[in-house]
Order: sequence, then C-alpha cells, then structure tokens
Amino acid sequence: MSVPLPLWRTLCVVLLAIITLAGCERPPAIALDQQVYIWQRQWRASHAQALAQSHADFSTLRILAAQLHPREGWIQARIDPQLLKQDGRPLVAVIRLDGQLPRLDSAAIAAQMQTLISTWQAMGLNLRGVEIDHDCASNRLSEYAALLHTLRSQIPHDVTLSITALPAWLSSPALTAVLGQVDSSVLQVHAVRRPSLGLFEPEQALRWAVAYGALSPKPFLLALPAYGVALTDNGEVESEAPLTQGGTRRELQADPQQVAALLKQLQSTPINHLTGLIWFRLPLADDRRAWPLATLQAVLHQQPLRGDVQVVVLEQGSLYEVRVTNRGNASAPLPAELTTLAQGCEAGDGARNYRLQRPLDNPRFVRQQPAQLAAGQTRVVGWVRCHHLDQGGFRVTP
Repeated sequence: MSVPLPLWRTLCVVLLAIITLAGCERPPAIALDQQVYIWQRQWRASHAQALAQSHADFSTLRILAAQLHPREGWIQARIDPQLLKQDGRPLVAVIRLDGQLPRLDSAAIAAQMQTLISTWQAMGLNLRGVEIDHDCASNRLSEYAALLHTLRSQIPHDVTLSITALPAWLSSPALTAVLGQVDSSVLQVHAVRRPSLGLFEPEQALRWAVAYGALSPKPFLLALPAYGVALTDNGEVESEAPLTQGGTRRELQADPQQVAALLKQLQSTPINHLTGLIWFRLPLADDRRAWPLATLQAVLHQQPLRGDVQVVVLEQGSLYEVRVTNRGNASAPLPAELTTLAQGCEAGDGARNYRLQRPLDNPRFVRQQPAQLAAGQTRVVGWVRCHHLDQGGFRVTP
C-alpha cells in the first residue's frame, strides 16, 4: 500500500526532528575513578572522622608511608593500621624520595619497599600497590628508570607499581623508558613551578594532561589540588606544619571554582589513557590549609559552590558573644560590618579582625582587613555586655 504524499512528508519531518533532538542530547559524563592522598607523617584522632565522612567519595587511599631525605634519612609515617583495616578500602603506599638526593641507592630503596610491603601485609591491610614519588630531574630520568626496573623485579606480583610524574618530563626522550617499568602513573599538575607563579593553573593543567596522554602507553591518573600554601618573605613554602620563621605570609589557594571547571572538562572530553583523579589531600578537621571536606565533596560531585554566612549570638546573662559561621560548602568573605540595636550596654570589644565602634547602644562591628571564612568555619566577631541585644536584628554589610 502506498503512503499518501502529505503523510510521507509529515513522517519525514518527525523523523528529522527525532534525529536532531538525539544529536543535541548531552553525552554522558566520562566515569573517572576518584582517589585521595593522605599525607601526614603522624596520624591523629581527626583521621577517623575524615575517613568516615569521605568513605563514599573515594575508591582508593594513597597514603604517605615513608620518606627518604638527604639530611634526615628514612622516615616512616606513623599510620593507624586498625583504622585502615576498619575502613577497608584498597591502599597504595607512597614512598617519597626527595628530589635533592645526590644518588638513588637501588638496593637500599628496594629493601625499604620490601619491608614496607611485608609489614603492611602482616598487619592485614588491604595493600594493592606501591607508588614512588620522586621529583626527578629530567636529565636523570635514565637513572630513575634503572631504579624502577630493580623495584619492578622485586615487587610481589599482586602489588602494582606506580610513580608520580612531572610535566617537565614531557620533553625528555627517557620518559618512555620510565613509564615502561610501571603499571600506571600519576601526573601532578599543581605546585610544579616556582611558587611565585601560583599553585595551580587549570588551562595549563589540561594541556599537560592531553600531552601526557598522547605519550603514555599506560593508564594514568591526574593529581588535582584541594589545598593552599603560604609563601614566606624569603620564598619558603609553609603548608600544614607552621614554619619557625616569622614575618608576613602570602597565601596561595587552589580555587575550587577553577578546579570544578577543569573537572567538568575532563568528564566531557576523553583524554587518552586517563582513568581517574587523585585529590591532594584528604582534609582533616585541624588541617588549616586544606579545603574543608564539604568544599572538596561539592567539587568532585559537581554541586554548586556557595557560601552561607550567618550571625550567631551566644548569650550568658548580660554577656553576648557575636559570631559568624559559614554554613555553605565554599569560602565566603567575612562581612564588612555587623550592626544591631541594644539597650543598656556597659562594655564591649571586637575580636581578631573586628573593631567595635561606639556608641555601644548601637553595636557596630567593623572588619579591619578583608578575609575569607571557609565552609564550616566559625569566627568570633566580638562581645558586648548589655541589658538587651536584638539578636535577630543584625544588619550585615557584605
């Protein structure tokens, strides 16, 4: 039976519309494995909370296990094996070899690796791999490849061997030999240039990842930053542990919005051999320069980032302590001013970055210097002693 011409035209239009709509559908996001570094030499009580709160976010934990330093020698991290056994996730033990080492003693490093593997396995830990983290100079990559060949020959068959790689290696012909000795690698794209140039630049990081994927014959992961550092007057870098040197500090922070935008690109455009991401580092409650966990979770789950600064007043008799707290998932500026009405005020003062202006019966706390309030953080603004304070009437000036 023949189809009438008008009906045929209608069917063609409908079919064309379906094809057009199908072509406009957003392609599914690329599934990238999410892992995280734990980077403390001495574990503390806050690790338990951090592991519990992030258990659904990261498939694998990469843990600083040992360091070799030119002056300090071998340093073993004091991990909490019971906590890791309870957590149950696969583990990769990271051996950090300082970039200033005058030479790489293959026999000594292999012995340390074997001891580490046997110790962790004897403790019942779910050890899946060993990562060598060495900021090797490009002109020494052939020597590094020889070390990795030795380690490869002595590592158990059920334990993988990986390395941290630097963008500076991309131009070295020895990179192929290095990658030929490992099962996988981690390309670090943060803190790889002079600190004065910044901690992280997303466009450059993407170019490095694409170039590395074109060269690497093996799977690799991209290490992304979730932290900040400070630069001292003489150029030293201060991270988690405070330096003894005094003086001013210039804070550098990886911008969560920029990292989130890069993550969106990585999940929409495939890069050869890129299989996952590793975040540096797992935030602890007392880690003052890592992103709060709420910020890291919002970025890796592609949730909107927003700050939510609210005023909180603690009342004890006639004493009122004024605080601001950030209940959002991203940093927000401290308010420039907080003002309310009060009666019968006798005394008061600002705290830290705030000064209390007179008259006291119209308390006005004024910020002295711009500053950020991290997600989940609370800051005391000041206090007043009054017969009455309008706690719900605060006027906040951003």
